Amino acid sequence: MLVSFTMRIRAMKMPSHISGSRRGCWRDCISGGSGSYFVRRISVRRVTSAAAYAALVLVGAAGMLPALAVAGATPKAIFIILDGIPADVIERVSTPNLDAIAAVGAYARAQVGGPIGEPGETPTVSAPGYMSLVTGTWANKHNVYENYNLSPNYDYWNIFRVAKAMNPALKIGIFSTWTDNRTVLLGEGRPNAGDWRFDYVADGFEEDAIRFPQQPLAAHVALIDNLVSQEAARVIEQDGPDLSWIYLQYTDDIGHQYGDGEVFDKAVVDIDTHAGRIWSAVMTRQETYSEDWLIIVTTDHGRDAETGREHGRHSERERTTWIVTNSTRLLPRFKQMPEIVDIFPSIARHLGVTIPDNVARHLDGLTFIQ
Repeated sequence: MLVSFTMRIRAMKMPSHISGSRRGCWRDCISGGSGSYFVRRISVRRVTSAAAYAALVLVGAAGMLPALAVAGATPKAIFIILDGIPADVIERVSTPNLDAIAAVGAYARAQVGGPIGEPGETPTVSAPGYMSLVTGTWANKHNVYENYNLSPNYDYWNIFRVAKAMNPALKIGIFSTWTDNRTVLLGEGRPNAGDWRFDYVADGFEEDAIRFPQQPLAAHVALIDNLVSQEAARVIEQDGPDLSWIYLQYTDDIGHQYGDGEVFDKAVVDIDTHAGRIWSAVMTRQETYSEDWLIIVTTDHGRDAETGREHGRHSERERTTWIVTNSTRLLPRFKQMPEIVDIFPSIARHLGVTIPDNVARHLDGLTFIQ
């Protein structure tokens, strides 16, 4: 049933007035189901493919929302961090693969950095952003304030530790440029971090001088990101881990080197193809198996408004990020500037994983998934 449903989506044609629009705005234009769920929107993003348009139409059709999830299907989840892409850029640049995901679910502007002037204020820097996502807490709890000299507070459990503790049978994966994401930030295998381990790992490629000989940094990272996304897509399609983190670095390196402009825009277009590779693997799984996949794509921080080269402070552009998801069970919170700390409890809700009381009471985030 799901296969034929997908084939019908692909067979539909996009109306001619959509393909010619540079900034077609599908905001609050199609609704279905109860009022609490839903009006789907693609903000100021463009629907750029027939598949994306068809998915948007079918998702919005009255009574169709529950049909996108197969009853009794096994829940699976992926979150992808595309490093350092401000919301205004992701909304302006052509990203057909992210558009296709949002057409099934939704797009929203989001926020990082915690409450300004309060203990939870968190630098708009990469590692603090990752930790805020995976622990559902701000830096005053997870204790990561910069990218170096890392000393995470493992008392605040990450989503992988929770998943393994509550259901050891769950299979988890990480696909990343940086080994430190796994070994230091998440604390894989460390007794004081719960002594849990990933089932699928593809990282550490920056240390492989044979496969990736040194060259200008951005070009070096572009090749690594390509392999990371290939490995992630292969494992997802072949093995279907229950929970995976995919991290891609290239856009942030380009931003630091060139700032705002055509080169950065091109990097965003390129990294969208990696997201599309993952999305294709997810769709293949859903066509083949009784699985209910959640995909959340986001970024860890924005960039300064003056040049686009820097970040770390609390300007509006550095704090304003975005979330793309295929979820059709979104709560109103998703439309009300969700925060990066909301992703942890949202993933747990989708997976049906109960967050232990000793973890839940310290969370700064709230689920945006019903």
